[in-house]
Amino acid sequence: MSWTDERVELLKKMWGEGQSASQIAKELGGVTRNAVIGKVHRLGLSNRAGAAGPAKTEAKPAPKAEAPKPKAAAPKPAPAPKPAEPEVVMETKSATPPPSPRRQIIPAGQPLPPQPSANEISPEALAKVNAVEKKAKKLTLMELTEKTCKWPVGDPATPNFWFCGLPVQQGKPYCEAHVGVAFQPMSSRRDRRR
Repeated sequence: MSWTDERVELLKKMWGEGQSASQIAKELGGVTRNAVIGKVHRLGLSNRAGAAGPAKTEAKPAPKAEAPKPKAAAPKPAPAPKPAEPEVVMETKSATPPPSPRRQIIPAGQPLPPQPSANEISPEALAKVNAVEKKAKKLTLMELTEKTCKWPVGDPATPNFWFCGLPVQQGKPYCEAHVGVAFQPMSSRRDRRR
């Protein structure tokens, strides 16, 4: 399909009458709505912004009765511009709470503060972990296998950091003592929240 002079004139006429791009495409035949919109833009026709529906460009206003003008009337001075009103800025409260303060970064080699989860573990489990860690193999990352406990001990930024290394519990990444600390029953976690 090519834009012949006749088709362009019909497009301009229908666009001026306020027809939609879809209506114009249907009337022209062989073109899409987007092709009509593209041609309108290339032709520089008005986009009819501000109109809720199709704008009628050829609508004639109703005639007004004009009062007779006196011939010797002096022109009225232009009204003085109004002083600009100061802009009022209102603060609104955000529906989202402000971001929580960031955690303090602890330099390498410094002891970590007590973790909240450590206080929630039963004393029996902690005693068991302490006893197991005395027997631990103290492996490095490169020495770990799928059969060794991967429980980290210490600060990774220090040379004293190691992994447990004892035999793992079936289907778990940790030994029996560390599984008791890492995987807790759902009911005990619910009880702590209350």
